[in-house]
Amino acid sequence: MDHPREMRLYLEPGLLASAAAGQHNFLSLVTEVLGHAGYAISLEETGARARADAPDKPGYALFHMEHPTHDRALTFRRVYHYPFWAIEPFAERWNWRVARRTFRPEEIDRAEAQTFFKRWQKRLFKDAPSKATREGAVYVPLQSRLLEHRLFQTCAPIEMLERTLEGDPHRKILATLHPKVTYSKAELRAVKDLSRRFPRLQLSKAPMEQCLQACDYVVTENSAAAFSGFFFEKPALLFGRIDFHHIALGPEDFDQIAEHRPDFATYIWWFWQKMSINAGRDDAPQKIAGALRRGGIPL
Repeated sequence: MDHPREMRLYLEPGLLASAAAGQHNFLSLVTEVLGHAGYAISLEETGARARADAPDKPGYALFHMEHPTHDRALTFRRVYHYPFWAIEPFAERWNWRVARRTFRPEEIDRAEAQTFFKRWQKRLFKDAPSKATREGAVYVPLQSRLLEHRLFQTCAPIEMLERTLEGDPHRKILATLHPKVTYSKAELRAVKDLSRRFPRLQLSKAPMEQCLQACDYVVTENSAAAFSGFFFEKPALLFGRIDFHHIALGPEDFDQIAEHRPDFATYIWWFWQKMSINAGRDDAPQKIAGALRRGGIPL
């Protein structure tokens, strides 16, 4: 069945205002690509009612960081930092195209990757990565729902903490709470009880950058802090599914994680320059068009 060439972008208020004013570079590129393909584009405020009504609207849709509500819709999301983006059929990062691809470092120009990597180390974290040390600590950035074992996780976060303490019986464990999450009394009590059982476990308020600078490695379900850790050349051990899993290890790898030395620079280049849409590059429109076509949007 042919659908009319209409595209609705469902955006939260701040992003909607930015897009309407032509001040959002990535969305300007998206609308330019769609406009050249003959699409009539409308910007709409997202919300429960708008999402419920979306499947009945003609044409196609793009949602920002939300599950697509029908088979003519895709989602778009920043790939951890500007100006890198993805357009995908799924909101869950572990289902994205990059997550299913094999990382082949031998196919990448290492000198180019190193230059790119060093530039982004400096841009994101200034001189902090060059001063990184290993001080005998494991950094565990906790996320939400500490007592629940969700489908994309190996175990509940509180169990992850316990397994980390058992898997690495010597290092200090520095756990941090997510600043945007309100934890229940039961969650906080569970962490405190575990710290009483294991004095090596410390609930720290230190900022992410400080923890990444000093730790030996990162353990998390799938926190973006582990991706940031790659810029400090700190290996990650993951207890959950995510898109940047290729150079990480898993829950059975505590015996080798501290000595794990993947090619961080080459991986970051592959993940961002090859597998993401860099809205600052000349090839961004072509990559946007490719992502839309892969998602079933005819151009």
